Amino acid sequence: MASAQATWQPHEEHGQLTTRSPLPDTVFAFPKQRKEPLTDASHVRNAVARFDQVIDVSDADRDVAFANIEKAARYYDVDLSETNWHHLGVHPQADREDGHRGN
Repeated sequence: MASAQATWQPHEEHGQLTTRSPLPDTVFAFPKQRKEPLTDASHVRNAVARFDQVIDVSDADRDVAFANIEKAARYYDVDLSETNWHHLGVHPQADREDGHRGN
C-alpha cells in the first residue's frame, strides 16, 4: 500500500506564520473535516496525542492525516517516533461510537 500524499502547508500571512482564523484546510491534519490544526510544534504534539480520539473518519483520512502530521513535525522540528498511524492507538476508541468493546 502506497503512503498517502501530505496536503499540509504552513500558513503564512504577510510572511509570518499565524494561528488566526480563518485557517485554510491545508493546515489541518484532517483537512476534509478541518480537525487538528498543525500551526506550530505544540499543535503537532497535540494532534499526535489526540489522533485516536478523532471519530467519523476513514482509514484513508487517517493516512492523509498522519502524512500531514509527519510533514508538519519535520517543519516544526518535532520528534515523531511513530512511523504510521497504527502506532497512535486504537481507533476509534471503542466507547466513542456505539459502546461496543472488543476483547
